[in-house]
Amino acid sequence: MQSRWNDADARQMIEHYAKQGFAEDVALRVYTSRLLGNDPELVQHGGGNTSLKTTDTDITGETIEVIRVKGSGWDLGDIEPAGLPAMRLDSLTRLTAVPEMSDEAMVNAQRGALLDSASPNPSVETLLHAWIPHKVIDHTHANAVLALTDQPDGEALAREVYGDRMAICRYVMPGFGLAHVARETFEANPDAEGMILLKHGIFTWGADARQAYERMIEMVTLAERKLAASPRPAETAPEADEAAARALAPILRGALAIRSADGSAKRFVLDRRATPEVMAYLARPEIERFSQSGPATPDHVLRIKPWPMVLPDLTGKSADEMAAAVETALADYQARYRAYFDRNNARVGGDRKALDPMPRAILAPGVGLFGVGAKASDALIAADVAETNVKVISLAEASSRFESIPEADVFDVEYWSLEQAKLGKAKPARLAGQVAVVTGGASGIGAATAKALAVQGAEVVVMDRDLEGAKAVAKSIKGRAVACDVTDDASVKAAFDQVVDQLGGVDIVVSNAGAAWSGRIGEVDDAVLRQSFELNFFGHQRVAQAAVRVMRAQGTGGLLLFNVSKQAVNPGPDFGPYGLPKAALMALVRQYAVDYGAEGVRSNGVNADRIRSGLLTDEMIAKRSTARGLSEKDYMGGNLLGQEVRAEDVADAFVSLALAERTTGAILTVDGGNIAAALR
Repeated sequence: MQSRWNDADARQMIEHYAKQGFAEDVALRVYTSRLLGNDPELVQHGGGNTSLKTTDTDITGETIEVIRVKGSGWDLGDIEPAGLPAMRLDSLTRLTAVPEMSDEAMVNAQRGALLDSASPNPSVETLLHAWIPHKVIDHTHANAVLALTDQPDGEALAREVYGDRMAICRYVMPGFGLAHVARETFEANPDAEGMILLKHGIFTWGADARQAYERMIEMVTLAERKLAASPRPAETAPEADEAAARALAPILRGALAIRSADGSAKRFVLDRRATPEVMAYLARPEIERFSQSGPATPDHVLRIKPWPMVLPDLTGKSADEMAAAVETALADYQARYRAYFDRNNARVGGDRKALDPMPRAILAPGVGLFGVGAKASDALIAADVAETNVKVISLAEASSRFESIPEADVFDVEYWSLEQAKLGKAKPARLAGQVAVVTGGASGIGAATAKALAVQGAEVVVMDRDLEGAKAVAKSIKGRAVACDVTDDASVKAAFDQVVDQLGGVDIVVSNAGAAWSGRIGEVDDAVLRQSFELNFFGHQRVAQAAVRVMRAQGTGGLLLFNVSKQAVNPGPDFGPYGLPKAALMALVRQYAVDYGAEGVRSNGVNADRIRSGLLTDEMIAKRSTARGLSEKDYMGGNLLGQEVRAEDVADAFVSLALAERTTGAILTVDGGNIAAALR
């Protein structure tokens, strides 16, 4: 492991934060915290913590000793000074005299020591940082250190590698008890440069940020060298079967969905990994043993539960065979998880609230590793953490045998009272966990709809021929962009394959891509009419067919939304080449409702009129105004409300249909009021 300290970067950080009124030690504490947080071999998503003992000024102007410790909700990778809330150090050091304290009381005591009551909750390991009298302290869950200590003789190995340079602390669950044990371990080894927490992680400290950081790098490197000294057998990493992965992912999403009595389903998003290291791990004969032994560090159980679900090799199997195997594996996983909960809940008094029994990591030999999450970001984190477990377990198994903490300790972390208190406090957005595809999403109605769906919590994929435009919209909503030409079969298939690869499936499709052609119907060239039908009818059919294939594999229903047009019921003069395929499209909307309603797939349309977009350009507005003998202003506001209708109004209509779970075969008009276009 190499130090990434850079003098020029460090000076830049000092200058940057000096302008905000922060001292040099705070700036360098932020700098090295980021160095740690951006190295996945040390820290994963919000893990680890850092601290700094320094001085600050209280409300009276008095200079006092404080400790700054990473706050809850902050990630070391992009931490700011606000993410290191300051606390009165003496208020925390006095707590060494208290022999026992509940976690809730500890959190309250820490909040009581804050200089700013609006600060986030300091880390649950704050007291450990406060009670060890070094200015700067770093804590990570370094892969190499975990692999070294997650073995039956881990303590002996740690003592062999580090000698007296590192204190060795037995495993204790994070919190008040660990703070006392760590303090006692330090007091017995006052000259140590850091501390190894067996089966948990590593602390290093120093007189300044650079010393603590470079000690971390050095100590992790020593563990790496020890592990490298054990010869690793040659491994074969089979190529992932991409076709099997695309067939399996929607089946997994459907099986994982938690169905309510009213027929609705809480869906999960998937994130697949198929690196050579993952594929080699999945191919090992003993995977059922070591993958089920527990997490690499207790912190991981909060992301991926005590163990992943393991599937048999499903490459070369039919969809029905895959579905049957998934059903069996999931039933076994749930039964095991419920039994684990019941026996441990009884052990601690029976007051814990059970979490859902769905896995958050799935191992599929021949296919890859799937992270499972309520949101795409959660699935990504689960996949990253599961991949870290693969690395740690592989290293430990190469040296000896992987060994996690006992089941009871795993449960105590997963069902920690501080974590239990969070349950039910955050109400998920209405479309959370649902994957929504919007075609023609780079501008106009498509872009507005993509944004509106994202507000409701959907994982949005913006599709368009204009990939750069799609990327811009996707970036603004933290979504994804995929190139797609809806008039090309191969392009549509490739686009939906990409969505399945990235998120596991599809739940909502807004088929919006279109363009307008004009001309008197008796005089228009056949080629123009066929071109319009290719985009404005067959393009929608291609997209719907691709979506329905995925939805049926999931078995949780789905929603097709089509941008039709008022032209379907109220044709305008010289606009037949556009209106005729739109009339056919309205029939298509209802046909999908009829054919797939029994499988829970809803199909609805929106009839919008006179929306400024890539379709209704300024040039087109001028033409249509002339055709109707109106000024452009009167044309755009030519409705009962006398107001121009915006793309955002159409987007609201699409969202309302997405939320209307008992509505199908419906056409919703968004035109400001036009009786001639009313359905009757």
